[in-house]
Amino acid sequence: MIEHFQCRRRPPYGWQFTFYYKQTRHRGIYHQDGRIEWRQPEEPEKESLEHAVHDLMLYHVYEDH
Repeated sequence: MIEHFQCRRRPPYGWQFTFYYKQTRHRGIYHQDGRIEWRQPEEPEKESLEHAVHDLMLYHVYEDH
């Protein structure tokens, strides 16, 4: 389960996000085209996390406004 998800707008790149998963801090950049650039850790469990990050970004970016 993803915990403590946060995102901030970072023009011109998109949104910077951070969260914890299995007691490990993850961070990256969510680009405007939907691409995710992982910063930490470099090779997370991508398949299980990318779908969750997309869903959370849709909620935080579009539903929050």
